[in-house]
Amino acid sequence: MSNRELVVLGTASQAPTRTRNHNGYLLRWDGMGLLFDPGEGTQRQMTFAGVSANDVDHLCITHFHGDHCLGVPGVIHRMSTDRVRAAVHAHYPASGAKFFQHLRYASAYDDSVQLDEHPITRDGTIARGRFGTVRAVRLEHRIEAFGYRLEEPDGRRMLPEELSRLGVRGPDIGRLQREGSVPVGDRRVELSEVSEVRAGQRFAFVMDTRLCDGVFELAAGADMLVIESTFLQQDADLAERYRHLTAAQAGRVAADCGVRCLVLTHFSQRYPDPRRFREEAAEVFGGQVVVAADLDRIPVPPRR
Repeated sequence: MSNRELVVLGTASQAPTRTRNHNGYLLRWDGMGLLFDPGEGTQRQMTFAGVSANDVDHLCITHFHGDHCLGVPGVIHRMSTDRVRAAVHAHYPASGAKFFQHLRYASAYDDSVQLDEHPITRDGTIARGRFGTVRAVRLEHRIEAFGYRLEEPDGRRMLPEELSRLGVRGPDIGRLQREGSVPVGDRRVELSEVSEVRAGQRFAFVMDTRLCDGVFELAAGADMLVIESTFLQQDADLAERYRHLTAAQAGRVAADCGVRCLVLTHFSQRYPDPRRFREEAAEVFGGQVVVAADLDRIPVPPRR
């Protein structure tokens, strides 16, 4: 199983269907879990997907429309029931703080989880660790909304031919990676001589919004872009009215931003055939297009 994958818990928009639950997406990233936009029914979908409450380290809410947050009470209650011991960090637009409090305390329960709240007031880094950084970027919806972007720092890829040519071997390779240089014979070998830059991976999460600068900022160079495509282009007027995206617009963003894997989701119940979303996006984007379905597990593409 991939150490970096998206577990899809729900893919509907305003109204769930027989085959699509409300939103919910867990990003597994080297042992860390980020749960995005848990809509109604997410706790049950987690059970179907084999996702434990202990898998969630960060709870990230883009905005406070119900299909993106009404699953919060069940998820938090499950964390308490399962006695999650590690701190869980909750990120959400500060303007919706009262809604988060109502969701967090929607009913009586044994509140045993350490849930640290981090209301978002502006664009910028909201979490930092060995994995890199998570940033929030403002979007343009009918209420305040933010998208999220995970950025892994660049590393270096060792070049075996150069290591051999310059006589670096055994424990000296690890020392070179840690210290940046090692003595070999009568000279010092620098890390830059025997390695090349390995670009860090990028993940972007874009929900309810119309096209705006924030969408492109989030998607730039993403290895995986998870993006709403509520409407097809035939209903572009509805998309603009309600500040949503079409599949064609999502494809354009992916093409313009150099995305590698485009994951379409948040589908209006008015369209019975999901293949139309793939076809529409693929007309403008030549890379990998995934039309997300509930309980899919989508691996983040391997490093470039």
